[in-house]
Amino acid sequence: MAQQFDLEEAAEEAEDLPDPREIVAKDEEIPIEELFDEDFMQENTDFETFDEMVAASPSDATSADDLELVPDGEWDEFVAETTVFDDEEEMVFAVRDHWVAEKLGLN
Repeated sequence: MAQQFDLEEAAEEAEDLPDPREIVAKDEEIPIEELFDEDFMQENTDFETFDEMVAASPSDATSADDLELVPDGEWDEFVAETTVFDDEEEMVFAVRDHWVAEKLGLN
């Protein structure tokens, strides 16, 4: 199981946080490559980039754009084998916290 970053605790300890609307608009989509940046990938996976991870998965996918080609059960197993996470859900929550912490300057 991966070590959990306590985003709430870090935010409480921060002295000055930006307005969330300055970080991301309400309905703005965040590119998956921005979420799974190289720092996150290198620290938590066997890969340099998210595209590299998807391409190495047991599927016909060659990049993050093809992620839907990877069957869910196989993806969870692949995540468990090649990352510090037990499954996709744990990885997604970790990358969310990583991205928010980066944007708020909490890292």
